[in-house]
Amino acid sequence: MNNEGAHGEMKGMAKIVERNIAALLERQTVAEKNKKLEEKLADKVTRFTGSMLFVYIHLVLFGVWIIWNVGVIGLKPFDPSFVVLAMFASVEAIFLSTFVLISQNRMNAQADKRAELDLQVSLLTEHEVTRLITMVREIAKKMDISEAYHPEIDELAHDVRPEKVMDTMERHKKATADNHPIKP
Repeated sequence: MNNEGAHGEMKGMAKIVERNIAALLERQTVAEKNKKLEEKLADKVTRFTGSMLFVYIHLVLFGVWIIWNVGVIGLKPFDPSFVVLAMFASVEAIFLSTFVLISQNRMNAQADKRAELDLQVSLLTEHEVTRLITMVREIAKKMDISEAYHPEIDELAHDVRPEKVMDTMERHKKATADNHPIKP
């Protein structure tokens, strides 16, 4: 049986989720279109060099080169000491690693943007949840529900300050690096 509704929507998926997915995909499409020629080239080279076809081509090329220059097939060796092969492989490695680094730098920048967005959404969510806890707590007090007086609720009802979270994380990281016990 099909899980899709009349308009191609997945049953049970909120329209806001579909809208957000569409917005993210649109943004990715725009980012892809706005890539510089150098970035597109680096991505294509990186994608190809990370493929099995690239491995097979090199296995054949290097295999023929080695077999030819060892003298197994009876042809006159053109690189008996494999110096040219080593130079070729070294130059190729320099260029390939540069292309990979270009692609990785761009991907890291995208990951940083996504992390920043995640942080902003998390902070907004935390603020909203804090407000909801405060409202529910007040309702529970008016209804004389004892859980409203739980000590954890007091803690959860306060907004988390991002700078304090970062300070605490840095303190924990430093303490771990220095092998010191972590103090709250």
